[in-house]
Amino acid sequence: MAAQGGILFQEKVSRLLSRKDGKAVLRPNRPLCLKDAVANRKAKKGEATCITEMSVMMACWKQNNFVDHLCSTEMNAFYTCVKKAQAAMKSHSEQTSIQGGRLPPKLATTLLQRYPNLRTEI
Repeated sequence: MAAQGGILFQEKVSRLLSRKDGKAVLRPNRPLCLKDAVANRKAKKGEATCITEMSVMMACWKQNNFVDHLCSTEMNAFYTCVKKAQAAMKSHSEQTSIQGGRLPPKLATTLLQRYPNLRTEI
């Protein structure tokens, strides 16, 4: 049954792509070439880190009327967690820049504008 559906689909596509009176039945609504710019989208934010340490620290502050020296152990735990998260983020960004990864939209736009695409269809 699945093979029969695939054959019917291929026949329909070939019928739609066939030329009648010298003109193609399907016409693209936009030119089939790349633009010289990329949408300027922001990169996705990563997940929040050190939430538990921060909540423990704030609970300690609330119990001790926001006196810092009474919650020094919780504050140190939070700050060490933040330092570890920043170091991990920095190493991750260095690895992606070494391995290639994705170009930022601004850099992709400048490269596309420097080397524009042909506007005529082949």
